[in-house]
Amino acid sequence: MAEKKKKATSNTITVKQIGSPQRREAVQREYLKGLGLGKMNRVRELQDTPGVRGLLVKAAHMVEILEN
Repeated sequence: MAEKKKKATSNTITVKQIGSPQRREAVQREYLKGLGLGKMNRVRELQDTPGVRGLLVKAAHMVEILEN
């Protein structure tokens, strides 16, 4: 039988990009790519994992957490 996907809203984070990657170091642009962002005002819903949390800390000046 096929497994049903569970939508776990408590295990996701909604993130919005508020800072431009232009005139930033290349590694900071890679942090945004890792989060699935890259252009201003993009919004992504990401899994709440330690890796994602680490990327959010590194790119905290360019992203805003909308909800947990």
